[in-house]
Amino acid sequence: MPSTRTPAAGPAPAVRHNLVLVVTCVALGTVVAAMASLNVALPDLARETHATQTQLSWIIDAYSLVFASLLLPAGALGDRFGRRRALLAGLTIFGAGSAAAALTTDPSALIALRGVLGVGAALVMPATLSTITTTFPRAQRARAVSVWAAVAGASALVGLFATGALLEGWSWRSVFLLNVALALVALVGTLLFVPESAEPNQPRLDVGGALLAVAGLVTLVYSVIEAPTRGWADPVTLAGIGLGLAVLAGFVVFELRRENPLLDPRLFRNRHFAAGSLSIMLQFFVFFGFIFVMMQYLQLVRGDSALMAATAMLPMAATMIPVSRATPLLVSRFGFRGPWVAGLVGVATGMGILSLLDASSPYWLIATGLVPLGAGMGLAMTPATTAITDALPRSLQNVGSAMNDLARELGGALGIAVLGSLLSAAYRDHLSLPGLPQQVADAARSSLAAAHAIGGPVSDSATGAFVDGMHLALLGAAVAAVVAAVAVAALLRSAPRPEASAEDHEVPAAADAQEQPSYS
Repeated sequence: MPSTRTPAAGPAPAVRHNLVLVVTCVALGTVVAAMASLNVALPDLARETHATQTQLSWIIDAYSLVFASLLLPAGALGDRFGRRRALLAGLTIFGAGSAAAALTTDPSALIALRGVLGVGAALVMPATLSTITTTFPRAQRARAVSVWAAVAGASALVGLFATGALLEGWSWRSVFLLNVALALVALVGTLLFVPESAEPNQPRLDVGGALLAVAGLVTLVYSVIEAPTRGWADPVTLAGIGLGLAVLAGFVVFELRRENPLLDPRLFRNRHFAAGSLSIMLQFFVFFGFIFVMMQYLQLVRGDSALMAATAMLPMAATMIPVSRATPLLVSRFGFRGPWVAGLVGVATGMGILSLLDASSPYWLIATGLVPLGAGMGLAMTPATTAITDALPRSLQNVGSAMNDLARELGGALGIAVLGSLLSAAYRDHLSLPGLPQQVADAARSSLAAAHAIGGPVSDSATGAFVDGMHLALLGAAVAAVVAAVAVAALLRSAPRPEASAEDHEVPAAADAQEQPSYS
């Protein structure tokens, strides 16, 4: 299906491509950084808003959950009505929500406003990648996608560092004011430099599929986040998880019967598409779950300042960014499978090392885990993203972009929910508080920050319980990375590498004829 982007005739000048790439990466970095940056402020948030450990999880995860749930319909709307329009609308919502969040101190209001930011981010993120894949010629697309992938991974770390620096002189509200400033920069850049592109003749939006996807994801993630409070064996928890999985299964059945589905499940017959989607989801499951846990460990257990905690992550960024930029050369020489699987093994190795930390661990042990973690993320991100986009024809690039983004945000939301829940459950179980008044004991169980405020033996016991919970969470992350490595190795074992141009084909070049989904 031809694009209606402008200018229509001839390729855009190289300088315009560069400007488009810069602006879309600023917009991407703005919404990705917001997933992780607030993690640095968790201790301050807990002290000032009196949020419980579960509420802290929700403050972080409300953004990711809404973001992930709306990505597919938001991507479809952007493709139909214009990706530039989607960027403008999303950045406006994101900036306005951030301005309002800077003015509140109520945990419930903050959770709701983080959800509003997720609405804006859902409009922005798929529009950035699909703008690149429809604007850049095939010869330049791999380089542009590698830059996009590097920004998508590194923005979280840059956001952590920027937030840590801000918290040295200001409160957690400055994090939201930074969001406003970045959104304004991206908004102006989009108005000046990004061309409009759309597919106005696409079929009607699959509203039923969108509603099922949102309902299933929200129910599942909500139940996981609330599990430590209610108990994993509680009937409400089990019923919620079961209902969420059942609704998502119903979404698959519903989409298989639709003539023009929001997401055709048959796409996953393409092994490159399936491997890329699974890998991205599990990579960001590990990554954002790790950031959620580690920022609390560095500040509440080690006693680092917000800036020092963010600076502690620099070895990860120092390896992730150059490795991500070098990955296209490695892939061109060795193929997708080797660097991709090696990257996932690196992620698992890093998490295994970090799971050995305790309250008195030296920093060199942290750095020793961060280096393979960063290198592994850099190695695995670009092949996974490229596998998704190259596996589909031009007419389905919006699906590839949305699926790539959905996998990232869903993985991040589930990582924070699952690893955060493991941390919270172990913290509560291992916290020994004999002889304390019920009100004081409840406060200590609510969060490590509250236990530190009580002080004395309660603080010491809480620190040990938190470290026990962190061990369990990081070992769970390592297992997830190993599962991803095994799955990708198996899926790519006999799958040919996608070589043909997605612009010239109406079927996935990466799939065997028997594996091609129906795109009717």
